[in-house]
Amino acid sequence: MKTILRVFAYLRRYPFLASAQLTCAILMTVLVIVFPEVTKKITGEVIPDRAFDRLLPLSLLAAGTFFATNLFNALRIILNNTFEQKVIFDIRSDLYRKIQRLPMRWFDNKRTGDVMTRVTEDVTAMERVLIDGIEQGMVALLQVLVVGGYLFWQNPKLAAIAMIPMPFLAFGAWLYTRTAPERHRKVRRATSTMNSLLHDNLDGIQQIKTYTREESEHDRFNESSDKVRQATLHLMRVWAVYNPSMEFCRNAGYALVIGFGAWGVMQSPDTETLNAQTGVFVAFLVALSMFYEPITRLNSLNQIIQAGRAAGERVFEIVDAEEEVGLDEGRELAKPVSGHVVFDDVKFSYTEKIATLKGVTLEAKPGQTVALVGHTGAGKSTIINLLTRFYEYDGGAITIDGIDIKDLRKESLRDVVGYVTQESFLFNGSVRENLRLAKPDATDEEFWNALEIANAREFVEALPEKLDTNVGERGVKLSVGEKQRISISRVVLKNPRILLLDEATASVDTQTEKIIQDALERLMADRTSFVIAHRLSTVRNADRIYVLDHGNVIEQGTHEELIERNGHYAKLCRTSLMVEAEIEAFAS
Repeated sequence: MKTILRVFAYLRRYPFLASAQLTCAILMTVLVIVFPEVTKKITGEVIPDRAFDRLLPLSLLAAGTFFATNLFNALRIILNNTFEQKVIFDIRSDLYRKIQRLPMRWFDNKRTGDVMTRVTEDVTAMERVLIDGIEQGMVALLQVLVVGGYLFWQNPKLAAIAMIPMPFLAFGAWLYTRTAPERHRKVRRATSTMNSLLHDNLDGIQQIKTYTREESEHDRFNESSDKVRQATLHLMRVWAVYNPSMEFCRNAGYALVIGFGAWGVMQSPDTETLNAQTGVFVAFLVALSMFYEPITRLNSLNQIIQAGRAAGERVFEIVDAEEEVGLDEGRELAKPVSGHVVFDDVKFSYTEKIATLKGVTLEAKPGQTVALVGHTGAGKSTIINLLTRFYEYDGGAITIDGIDIKDLRKESLRDVVGYVTQESFLFNGSVRENLRLAKPDATDEEFWNALEIANAREFVEALPEKLDTNVGERGVKLSVGEKQRISISRVVLKNPRILLLDEATASVDTQTEKIIQDALERLMADRTSFVIAHRLSTVRNADRIYVLDHGNVIEQGTHEELIERNGHYAKLCRTSLMVEAEIEAFAS
């Protein structure tokens, strides 16, 4: 119930639409009782008296009532759909905004397919709560109350008999509702798992084909899909028992009314009374159908509401997740930023049991290039992740221009940081749209200048539509080197004071590396730069090199100083930091 009430809380944003919809619902519900009353007059008075002059007016009254009812119903549907779409838009907007404000740790523990399922399918399932739970549920309850009152006004004793199935209907609804949430949760979880597997396999289709794992992955998908089937079948089996049982109780009410009602009519002492009672009885039966019909609808709504409730729980789980700290609070970096970065005894761990950084101390003075080297897992990328505050360090301090970055508003911090990753990411759009990510108001001249600096202008000019060429999903229509140069162009446009390069040339060949390295050298000029690299050519000209091993800085100095010490760095140079062309130069 808490979840459903949270959905209803969104309705308060649109009081006019809610009031107008409620007014239409009340009017059309009140008009429902006109037809039974017309039926009573025709069967109890017009037919026995052969009053032909009254037949046409009463028939026109019934037709007019139906027209008015359907007119109000049409207005209600229009209002409801407008209302519902506004609310759904708000929920989706709030959900997406929240996802963008969640910390990286949250994403580390979530599968992309699961998050996508919550944003698309689960929000859509919540939509059914709004359409059916509010619209039909409200109308059904109003109709039950109005028609129920009419039944007691017509014949209190017969109305009381008609109410005999109600406790059984209420108990059945309570019993079903009590056990339904877990069944629906299983369906949502199974669906989410299947969608996550599908997303992973679509992303990794090249690997699946490379290793000829089509059949085994098909089996995995079928296994996951079968869990959705089994969970759904279990849900439907329970529904197959519940719904007919409720239908039986309702029909039992009809049988009771038919029996006792007919017996009461037959007790009439004379023909006039018999005719009058027959009219009342027929009107009662017509109204009774209008009384039980919304109850049946409420039982069906129960199924939809429980599904929406399970989906809502998954959506609000994201909405309630703890946001990144420092998004809306903190100091602003004073401009201009000099870019003096200091790590002072910084400690950090991704999990409680394993320390990733064990007390790292390093410094990058304004305009300096600092290289971070070490084996995989040494903590190089973690240092960059902490500097951008993708993760919050556990101990020590990181300062920029003397200000602890934890005291800074994250937007202020990230505005002065440019980040080029090993695996460049391009959105499915044009070159222009991808560049605009860094500077939305940039001119074409600025785009071309940035591409020139990144050594990307030549290949972009050769594209079919130049800046307006679509690069495909993740930039699939471009080569790795071309994607990387577009990424560098974005950073050029941003013009950050602090530059982070996480193995920016690791995925390209030697020739492309030289092109990219030339672009990076232009980019790093007069900026504070942190460079992670696996090639000597990238780090040998750094102002300061820090060698990391298992979360500790074990050596630091210039390239020449570290080579002269013949320690860990020198060993790395002889093994993993050099390409073949550099070995001879190093040996000489």
